[in-house]
Amino acid sequence: MLLKDHLKEVFKMACSENNSFIKEIIISKWVHRFGFDSLNELLLESPFLEKECKEEENQEQISLIEESKEEENQEQISLIEESKEEENQEQISLIEENKKEENQEQISLIEECNEEKKCESIELEKFRSEEIITKKETFAKKRNEYYVSQKSPLPHIKNLRKWINNDKEAS
Repeated sequence: MLLKDHLKEVFKMACSENNSFIKEIIISKWVHRFGFDSLNELLLESPFLEKECKEEENQEQISLIEESKEEENQEQISLIEESKEEENQEQISLIEENKKEENQEQISLIEECNEEKKCESIELEKFRSEEIITKKETFAKKRNEYYVSQKSPLPHIKNLRKWINNDKEAS
Protein backbone atom coordinates (compact mmCIF):
# COMPACT_ATOMS: atom_id res chain seq x y z
CA MET A 1 0.00 0.00 0.00
CA LEU A 2 2.86 2.30 0.52
CA LEU A 3 3.79 2.21 -3.17
CA LYS A 4 0.19 2.91 -4.21
CA ASP A 5 -0.06 5.92 -1.92
CA HIS A 6 3.31 7.24 -3.13
CA LEU A 7 2.29 6.89 -6.82
CA LYS A 8 -1.05 8.58 -6.09
CA GLU A 9 0.68 11.55 -4.43
CA VAL A 10 3.20 11.94 -7.25
CA PHE A 11 0.41 11.69 -9.82
CA LYS A 12 -1.55 14.43 -7.97
CA MET A 13 1.50 16.68 -7.94
CA ALA A 14 2.10 16.07 -11.66
CA CYS A 15 -1.51 16.90 -12.34
CA SER A 16 -1.34 20.11 -10.36
CA GLU A 17 1.86 21.09 -12.20
CA ASN A 18 0.33 19.93 -15.48
CA ASN A 19 3.40 17.76 -16.20
CA SER A 20 2.26 15.21 -18.73
CA PHE A 21 5.59 13.35 -18.90
CA ILE A 22 5.53 12.39 -15.22
CA LYS A 23 1.87 11.46 -15.44
CA GLU A 24 2.59 9.04 -18.27
CA ILE A 25 5.48 7.43 -16.35
CA ILE A 26 3.37 6.95 -13.22
CA ILE A 27 0.49 5.52 -15.23
CA SER A 28 2.80 3.03 -16.96
CA LYS A 29 4.37 1.99 -13.59
CA TRP A 30 0.92 1.58 -12.07
CA VAL A 31 -0.33 -0.56 -14.92
CA HIS A 32 2.87 -2.65 -14.89
CA ARG A 33 2.77 -3.21 -11.16
CA PHE A 34 -0.97 -3.39 -10.31
CA GLY A 35 -2.64 -4.13 -13.67
CA PHE A 36 -4.82 -2.30 -16.09
CA ASP A 37 -8.01 -3.01 -14.14
CA SER A 38 -6.79 -1.06 -11.11
CA LEU A 39 -5.95 2.06 -13.16
CA ASN A 40 -9.31 3.57 -12.25
CA GLU A 41 -8.24 3.63 -8.61
CA LEU A 42 -5.33 5.95 -9.48
CA LEU A 43 -7.30 8.15 -11.83
CA LEU A 44 -10.36 8.53 -9.60
CA GLU A 45 -8.33 10.00 -6.75
CA SER A 46 -6.34 12.37 -8.91
CA PRO A 47 -7.23 16.05 -9.18
CA PHE A 48 -6.51 15.81 -12.89
CA LEU A 49 -9.38 13.43 -13.37
CA GLU A 50 -11.54 15.51 -11.08
CA LYS A 51 -10.78 18.55 -13.20
CA GLU A 52 -11.53 16.60 -16.35
CA CYS A 53 -14.72 15.24 -14.82
CA LYS A 54 -15.68 18.70 -13.65
CA GLU A 55 -14.84 20.09 -17.08
CA GLU A 56 -16.88 17.34 -18.71
CA GLU A 57 -19.72 17.97 -16.31
CA ASN A 58 -19.39 21.68 -16.92
CA GLN A 59 -19.38 21.08 -20.67
CA GLU A 60 -22.44 18.86 -20.34
CA GLN A 61 -24.17 21.45 -18.18
CA ILE A 62 -23.18 24.20 -20.59
CA SER A 63 -24.45 22.20 -23.53
CA LEU A 64 -27.70 21.43 -21.65
CA ILE A 65 -28.07 25.08 -20.73
CA GLU A 66 -27.37 26.13 -24.30
CA GLU A 67 -29.87 23.58 -25.61
CA SER A 68 -32.48 24.76 -23.14
CA LYS A 69 -31.74 28.38 -24.05
CA GLU A 70 -32.01 27.52 -27.75
CA GLU A 71 -35.30 25.75 -27.10
CA GLU A 72 -36.56 28.71 -25.08
CA ASN A 73 -35.36 31.08 -27.78
CA GLN A 74 -37.09 29.00 -30.44
CA GLU A 75 -40.26 28.95 -28.35
CA GLN A 76 -40.04 32.69 -27.81
CA ILE A 77 -39.38 33.26 -31.49
CA SER A 78 -42.31 31.08 -32.44
CA LEU A 79 -44.53 32.85 -29.88
CA ILE A 80 -43.39 36.23 -31.18
CA GLU A 81 -44.02 35.16 -34.75
CA GLU A 82 -47.44 33.83 -33.83
CA SER A 83 -48.30 37.04 -31.99
CA LYS A 84 -47.06 39.08 -34.98
CA GLU A 85 -49.15 36.94 -37.32
CA GLU A 86 -52.17 37.39 -35.07
CA GLU A 87 -51.57 41.14 -34.91
CA ASN A 88 -51.12 41.25 -38.67
CA GLN A 89 -54.34 39.29 -39.15
CA GLU A 90 -56.14 41.61 -36.75
CA GLN A 91 -54.76 44.65 -38.56
CA ILE A 92 -55.70 43.19 -41.91
CA SER A 93 -59.22 42.42 -40.70
CA LEU A 94 -59.53 45.94 -39.25
CA ILE A 95 -58.29 47.45 -42.50
CA GLU A 96 -60.73 45.31 -44.49
CA GLU A 97 -63.58 46.32 -42.19
CA ASN A 98 -62.62 49.98 -42.56
CA LYS A 99 -62.48 49.61 -46.32
CA LYS A 100 -65.87 47.91 -46.33
CA GLU A 101 -67.32 50.69 -44.20
CA GLU A 102 -65.77 53.35 -46.43
CA ASN A 103 -67.04 51.56 -49.51
CA GLN A 104 -70.51 51.32 -48.01
CA GLU A 105 -70.42 55.00 -47.10
CA GLN A 106 -69.25 55.88 -50.61
CA ILE A 107 -71.94 53.67 -52.12
CA SER A 108 -74.61 55.28 -49.95
CA LEU A 109 -73.32 58.74 -50.89
CA ILE A 110 -73.30 57.79 -54.55
CA GLU A 111 -76.81 56.41 -54.24
CA GLU A 112 -77.94 59.59 -52.53
CA CYS A 113 -76.31 61.66 -55.26
CA ASN A 114 -77.91 59.47 -57.90
CA GLU A 115 -81.29 59.90 -56.23
CA GLU A 116 -80.71 63.64 -56.04
CA LYS A 117 -79.66 63.68 -59.69
CA LYS A 118 -82.71 61.61 -60.58
CA CYS A 119 -84.89 64.00 -58.65
CA GLU A 120 -83.16 66.95 -60.28
CA SER A 121 -83.44 65.37 -63.71
CA ILE A 122 -87.10 64.60 -63.11
CA GLU A 123 -87.70 68.15 -61.94
CA LEU A 124 -85.71 69.47 -64.91
CA GLU A 125 -87.74 67.30 -67.27
CA LYS A 126 -90.97 68.52 -65.66
CA PHE A 127 -89.78 72.09 -65.95
CA ARG A 128 -88.79 71.60 -69.58
CA SER A 129 -92.05 69.88 -70.44
CA GLU A 130 -93.99 72.63 -68.67
CA GLU A 131 -91.93 75.22 -70.51
CA ILE A 132 -92.59 73.48 -73.83
CA ILE A 133 -96.27 73.25 -73.02
CA THR A 134 -96.44 76.92 -72.09
CA LYS A 135 -94.55 77.84 -75.27
CA LYS A 136 -96.97 75.78 -77.33
CA GLU A 137 -99.91 77.36 -75.55
CA THR A 138 -98.57 80.84 -76.01
CA PHE A 139 -97.81 80.13 -79.67
CA ALA A 140 -101.32 78.76 -80.14
CA LYS A 141 -102.83 81.83 -78.41
CA LYS A 142 -100.74 84.20 -80.51
CA ARG A 143 -101.68 82.34 -83.66
CA ASN A 144 -105.33 82.40 -82.75
CA GLU A 145 -105.09 86.07 -81.88
CA TYR A 146 -103.40 86.76 -85.19
CA TYR A 147 -106.04 84.94 -87.15
CA VAL A 148 -108.82 86.54 -85.19
CA SER A 149 -107.43 90.05 -85.34
CA GLN A 150 -106.41 90.01 -88.95
CA LYS A 151 -109.08 89.54 -91.53
CA SER A 152 -108.18 87.75 -94.64
CA PRO A 153 -108.39 89.79 -97.85
CA LEU A 154 -110.63 87.19 -99.39
CA PRO A 155 -114.13 86.86 -98.14
CA HIS A 156 -115.74 83.57 -97.47
CA ILE A 157 -116.64 81.49 -100.43
CA LYS A 158 -120.27 82.47 -100.12
CA ASN A 159 -119.47 86.08 -100.55
CA LEU A 160 -116.83 85.56 -103.19
CA ARG A 161 -119.12 86.42 -106.12
CA LYS A 162 -120.26 89.56 -104.48
CA TRP A 163 -116.73 90.54 -103.84
CA ILE A 164 -115.70 89.88 -107.41
CA ASN A 165 -118.70 91.74 -108.78
CA ASN A 166 -118.08 94.67 -106.49
CA ASP A 167 -114.50 94.75 -107.56
CA LYS A 168 -115.42 94.92 -111.26
CA GLU A 169 -117.78 97.78 -110.76
CA ALA A 170 -115.21 99.76 -109.01
CA SER A 171 -112.60 99.45 -111.69
